[in-house]
Amino acid sequence: MHQMGIRSEHAYLAAMGSIGLSVAAWAGSLSAETGVGLDRADRWGIFVGEWAPTFFGLALSQFEQEEGTLQEGGRHLREAGKEAAQGAAEAMKASA
Repeated sequence: MHQMGIRSEHAYLAAMGSIGLSVAAWAGSLSAETGVGLDRADRWGIFVGEWAPTFFGLALSQFEQEEGTLQEGGRHLREAGKEAAQGAAEAMKASA
């Protein structure tokens, strides 16, 4: 995302905007589409509201890429996995 000039702040703003848009879509559908009921308004609100977690996820991923913690976390997990495997191998040798 960084190559396109999109920063984590942009994704956070999009997430917050989608929450507000969700409420507006629900209220707008409820008042503009009279006679179709609350179900349709709920569907519009939920549809737009589902965008927020996606934008929050993108923002978090972009932030971690910008800070370098995304790759550091993966390195940390790999090292922890190697240590666990070595500990398991040593335990098997000791029990044999």
